[in-house]
Amino acid sequence: ASIASMDMGLLLQDDVFVDFFNTFLNLPVFGQAPIYISGMGRWYLWPELPSHLDPSPAALLAWLEKHRLPHFCKSSLCLHLVLCQKLLGFIRSGEAAELLNWQSADQWLLERCISGSHGMRNFRAFVRGTSGEELIDFWLITERLLGLDESDGNQRDLFLSLVHRLRATYLREGSSIINLCTTIIGSLPKAKHIQSISTRREILSKMQEQALFMVQSYWLPKFFMHCKMGMEAEESCQPLLQEYQERLSQASWQEPPGLLEPFPAMHIQRSQGVSGPYCSLKVKAGSWALVKEGRDTQELKMTTFQVKPERHPGPAGSTEELCLDKDALGSIPQQSEHHANTAFRGKQGVTFPGRPQSSAEQDLENLCKEKIFSDLLPSAYLVQLPSSKKPVKTLDFLPWALSAEACAGRPFRDFLQCQNRSMETHLLDLWHDLEEFLPVVLDSSRENSFFLRHLIGEKICKTYLEEDSIQKLPLETRTLVSLWNRLICGEFSPWIFRAQKEICKLLCCLYEQFLADDDRTFLQFMAPGSNVAMPKVPGCAADRWVADGMDFHLSQRMNQSLKLSQALHGTRSLEGISAKHWQLLAALDLQKGGSIQAEMKLLLGST
Repeated sequence: ASIASMDMGLLLQDDVFVDFFNTFLNLPVFGQAPIYISGMGRWYLWPELPSHLDPSPAALLAWLEKHRLPHFCKSSLCLHLVLCQKLLGFIRSGEAAELLNWQSADQWLLERCISGSHGMRNFRAFVRGTSGEELIDFWLITERLLGLDESDGNQRDLFLSLVHRLRATYLREGSSIINLCTTIIGSLPKAKHIQSISTRREILSKMQEQALFMVQSYWLPKFFMHCKMGMEAEESCQPLLQEYQERLSQASWQEPPGLLEPFPAMHIQRSQGVSGPYCSLKVKAGSWALVKEGRDTQELKMTTFQVKPERHPGPAGSTEELCLDKDALGSIPQQSEHHANTAFRGKQGVTFPGRPQSSAEQDLENLCKEKIFSDLLPSAYLVQLPSSKKPVKTLDFLPWALSAEACAGRPFRDFLQCQNRSMETHLLDLWHDLEEFLPVVLDSSRENSFFLRHLIGEKICKTYLEEDSIQKLPLETRTLVSLWNRLICGEFSPWIFRAQKEICKLLCCLYEQFLADDDRTFLQFMAPGSNVAMPKVPGCAADRWVADGMDFHLSQRMNQSLKLSQALHGTRSLEGISAKHWQLLAALDLQKGGSIQAEMKLLLGST
């Protein structure tokens, strides 16, 4: 709420905010994808405006404040920004210096390690599988819940959903949260009746403060030691460590006077010879074509998804495994039917009711093509950029955009609601709930995976798949029935992919309308009174597209933005901190594009 009420110009003076906001702005669900380089005060727009226009920074800030900031404040990126700011506040405090015997040099280095979306990704990867992960997840959910008004009908469903999740996971007997907050829990009224709103909020707020202090005082110091050891083994981090040692050797280190200089005047980079209609849909198609062609030409290195033995909350019993190997999930044309059969039959006998197994193989291949967003080849594209061999349609990249929408505060959903598209909104909600269910059921090593997979599975069944609901959804009946049969037990079903594909077909034209509306709104702010050409009808993405350097740069930004956002949102598994992450940390400069530009900096430096 405090972020939403602030002036955009003031917000952009905070480099940490700029880093998270740039990550948000470049999620591939939106039309316009700008990036702000705070060290130069420069905005880069993409798509660019026609070169004869002289866009105003004030108009851009007004557009951002009205049409991007409200969605950012509803996103998981914003929650992580708030958490990052609280961690930084603790690091800089006298309390931390006294409690942990930190010197100013220690505080400086830890700030470098944890600032921005990349720093928070590393911190979350470090605590993964520990009680620290549970503490952070509890803090984030509680922060979101306390910001909702349960008396507001539009917010009540989300409020109740978060309450149910807290009760089923972090507030159950034996959880780290309950063990940590036993004193606070002891103050709960003994009566069974529902407590007052103020009482519930006060207790949750106190528990949240306790969880945060444990993260700050215990997990932050452990993370700091881990960072120092990791950087010592990475050659590219040596200049950073050398500066750290210099600061250590000087008890009263003074920041260079250059850091106190006034902020540079904000301006927008003028486009060079841009002509033709302004169409973000075509840019999205071009970016996807570049990503898609890059995936098709590189050697597949798909992650192995393995559903590990469930950690049942009761006494140890028999466990079952469901393995999804890379041959089953990889889009490998030569994969045999045996791979698909093996991947989904396993020991649980998971089959596809009512259709041949070869359809399962096709679904898996479609999943890989449409949903798994793998890395781009680094230097190959800088030498020879590919051109799309066939037209790209909106349906090709819609799953990519919808995956980003979950991390972006659901702007497409708001558009559907404004258009009074209640059925399409319901379908979009189902798509996202299925997307949320997948990583939980495919990776039981996640904290509270057993409880969450049953909680989300039952929620999907009761909300969308009850008999009266099935009649209303315009999806194939066998798809809905097959979903019910597996999800009601909290089990994986390959019919999830079929359902999401059917939903995408129904939402495709509306997404094109959403992008066209976003384009019109942007032009109304940036070029009022100017006759900037726009396509008369949706579908400009079907045009022939040829890649150039800027398209590659944009694709790389979107790639990094989506990976970071999904990792923080929980729809992408957090990989451990590797040498690559230390290299990114060394290359990262919050005033020069921050987290989503660091990887590009590495690629350009190695070419």
